Amino acid sequence: MIHKKTRTYIPASLDIKWETLEPFYKELLDRPIHSVEELEKWLRDKSELEAALEEDFAWRYIRMTCDTTSEDLLQMFQYFATEVEPKIAPYSNELNKKLVASAFVDKLDGEKYFIFLRAVKKALELFREENIPVQTEIQVEQQKYQSITGSMSVHVDDKEFTLEQASVFLKGTDRAKRQEVWEKITSRRLQDKDKLDELFDHLRKLRHTVATNANFENFRDYMFQALGRFDYTPHDCYAFHAAIETEIVPILKTQAEKRREALHLPTLKPWDMDVDISGKPALKPFQNGEDLIEKSIQCFSNINRYLGERLEIMKDNGLFDVESRKGKAPGGYNYPLAETGAPFIFMNSANTFRDLTTMVHEGGHAVHTFLTADLELNDFKHCPSEVAELASMSMELISMDNWNVYFDNEEDLQRAKRDQLVDVLKTLPWVAVVDQFQHWIYTNPDHTDADRTTAWIEIFEPFGAGFADWSEHREALANLWQKQLHIFEVPFYYIEYGMAQLGAIAIWKNYKENPEKGLQQYLDALKLGYTKTIKEIYETAGIKFDFSAAYVKELAEFVKAELDKLN
Repeated sequence: MIHKKTRTYIPASLDIKWETLEPFYKELLDRPIHSVEELEKWLRDKSELEAALEEDFAWRYIRMTCDTTSEDLLQMFQYFATEVEPKIAPYSNELNKKLVASAFVDKLDGEKYFIFLRAVKKALELFREENIPVQTEIQVEQQKYQSITGSMSVHVDDKEFTLEQASVFLKGTDRAKRQEVWEKITSRRLQDKDKLDELFDHLRKLRHTVATNANFENFRDYMFQALGRFDYTPHDCYAFHAAIETEIVPILKTQAEKRREALHLPTLKPWDMDVDISGKPALKPFQNGEDLIEKSIQCFSNINRYLGERLEIMKDNGLFDVESRKGKAPGGYNYPLAETGAPFIFMNSANTFRDLTTMVHEGGHAVHTFLTADLELNDFKHCPSEVAELASMSMELISMDNWNVYFDNEEDLQRAKRDQLVDVLKTLPWVAVVDQFQHWIYTNPDHTDADRTTAWIEIFEPFGAGFADWSEHREALANLWQKQLHIFEVPFYYIEYGMAQLGAIAIWKNYKENPEKGLQQYLDALKLGYTKTIKEIYETAGIKFDFSAAYVKELAEFVKAELDKLN
């Protein structure tokens, strides 16, 4: 069993409510600091308080997403979002001012604290008192997405399924059944189209207000600063989009044509894109959630005993909720528990191959959480997504050589690896579409729903519309963006998946050439947390932080060569 770290500043049994928290913020603000040693002690105490709050908030979020039907759990989450966070924000800003103004800040270890202090200065630059109530409203409003989508279900053969569970039918060999289920899923999503449009319009306006309050022309430019994107610009993102269209889309078009020929179809329809082209039933890598966890522990142990032990610890401590059910929020995540030093993995398994890859993906995040647990300050663990997603996406590929624990025969194992590599490539255009769409949304803040639909289709078509025929399903095509949780809940958190996917391919390439060295470089990079720049972390992993057309081409050719070996 694992336990929270021993507290040295706040009481172990501190009740998390504002009345009990404020005295600690006041003490930190009023405490005199006479030496660099006292400043570092002040930073550790501040970190301990922040970690306690983060873990408390984490559990409120986890419990709410595990049961979106519970009004009590929603109220507990909203209490923190509306009654605690807004009151913390001005204190945090004053504490940042105190740190930067300290006579001893320049005596701190420059190498150790550079990334942290850079982030503090940026937070001070962006802080506006008038944004606190707006950001509180955003926090509450964006959770409505999960309430709406978590209640979606369809009936197939007189049985009720969540949309995640129903999507399993799209992998079946019965084409008529695939079409029937696809149309039911699509129809169900469209029922709430207007509701989600209205929610998003409200969020968009609130986010634009945050940006203009902070003297930015638009929310895109604000978020590039708020996300700490010190290593690249919007222009670099557009270059990434272009590189994906040039280098990745043609490979996927070739794969789509192979799919059409193998299925003996005149054209591919949207419900033809997930069925296995071998004509065999969908892969079944595990029986249920418990089996998925056990097999994943074995898979990770076969790579390295330390990795397997991390998942074992999580299982022993009840830190998984993996099976899909009605009333559970959609999607999946790994949520770090700041004081415990372990994470919670949440997902919606429907006993499919995709659930296997979700588990090893979140398992990569979990390993990252453990590796950074003992870093001195809580802020050192707050990795940018370009690094966090490198941990997870690399694990998807590194783990492939041990997927035999999920499959009884070599043919299924080969199918699984082939599907995974195609999915790796398919990730990149979708990332480009979602990212480019968000650039358009927030640099055109006064757009209408009709404008947004037109923009989505224009952006999507060069990257994916050519793989399947959507001509008879234009409304469904126009509504695809509403499936993406990130657009509603974590705006602009998406390009990182593309950058990390390229990095993961490079890590996997190194791992295949030298497994021991490749794995060690990967783990060494993750141990850094966010104490180095993104570029330095990637270099520690033995790869480049680069998304130029030339680099994309090099990595795409490597994946294509590996795919050819499996065909």
